[in-house]
Order: sequence, then C-alpha cells, then structure tokens
Amino acid sequence: MTSHDVVAVARRCLNTRKIGHCGTLDPMATGMLILVIGSATRIQDLLMSEDKEYLGTATLGTTTSTQDKEGEPLETKEVPADLTEAQVRAAFDVQMGDFYQTPPMVSAIKKDGVPLYKLARKGQEVEREPRLVHVFNYEISRFALPEIDFKVTCSKGFYVRTYAHDLGQRLGCGAHLSALRRTRSGHFTFVPGKFTTFDALKEGRREEVISSMYSLYDVSKLRGV
Repeated sequence: MTSHDVVAVARRCLNTRKIGHCGTLDPMATGMLILVIGSATRIQDLLMSEDKEYLGTATLGTTTSTQDKEGEPLETKEVPADLTEAQVRAAFDVQMGDFYQTPPMVSAIKKDGVPLYKLARKGQEVEREPRLVHVFNYEISRFALPEIDFKVTCSKGFYVRTYAHDLGQRLGCGAHLSALRRTRSGHFTFVPGKFTTFDALKEGRREEVISSMYSLYDVSKLRGV
C-alpha cells in the first residue's frame, strides 16, 4: 500500500477529490501520514517542509537493492562478533547535523521527468545528486546484533533507508532497513482522539474520521502562529 493508495481511500470515505498528503511513507512503513483536505491543501508544502521523527530497525550483514527488506539481497557479510555498541554509536555520530545523502534509486525524485523508482523497476540506475539533509538527534533503543533499533529526528527529504545503508557501509558489514515507523511530523504527534486509522477510512466511518480532524485554526495554534 502506497501513500497515494491512502489518499484514494480517503477520497472515497469523505466524498471529495481535494485531498493530498504531506510526505510519502514507504509501502513497508507504518505510522503517521498527514492528509490535507479542501482548503488545507494550500498549506501542504508548508507542512511537508517540517522535520520528522522515525523509529527504525537496521539489520546488519546484508545490503539490498532497495536499501530495505523489500529489496533483493546484494551482498551478505559476517557481522563482527566483537562489534560494540560504542562502535555503532560512533558510526551514527558521523551522520549528525548537516551532511549530504545520496537518494536511493527507489525514491520519487525525478530524472528527466521520470521518477527514479520507475527507472529502478526497469533495472536502470542513474547518477543522483547528493542532497543536504540534517539529523537533529538520534537514540539507540535496542542493541541486539544483527539488529539495531533507533529513533531519528531529521529534516525534510531525509531517507531513513539510506541512513541504515550508510551505517552498514561505515561498519564494514553492510546493512538494510528492516522496519520503519513515522511517529511525528512537524508539530503533529499521536494525540488521543486527534488521529484516525486506515481501517476507519477503508470502512467509511466518515463521522469518526471527521471528528479527528484539525481545522486550519487548530493547525495555526499547534504551530504557534
């Protein structure tokens, strides 16, 4: 299921065409996807530009064609038995603050008007321009090799799958992203009663969905405007 699939289901539930989303979630990911409806589509770019927070799992030892568990394995290496959490933390520390990240081929960035992921599906790989990104903070919540659970707060345009892949490259054993959940987008968090579920949209529980919405005034207050 893609983010666009969620938008299509929301359109049917709310019987309106004017809906967009604020930041694509990968099909394997779970968590927060902000939808803007009606006149709120005017602030879509504004909300998309804000920082995000993710929970992820990096699995060391195997690189894949998509940098996550959905891809084909490319290379498998033994994870050093003596690898310590301090060494992993040092590798994470390299990816703090401002740095450049090369978008994966499965991203929605366009090359000559064609999204990279469509080229990737044809087995094509093209040169990608590195992009400046920012990591505000990270935490390692579980260290159980070959898996490392982490939380990262990052800027717009950040690829968590590439974050995990590059971690593996620095450690010398490779890695891929095996789980991902978005827990915050800008000022939006999971506040009880102020979010809805995909099941509610799919089952057409319109009143329940509407009751969870933020008005434009609510959004302004939330952002301190």
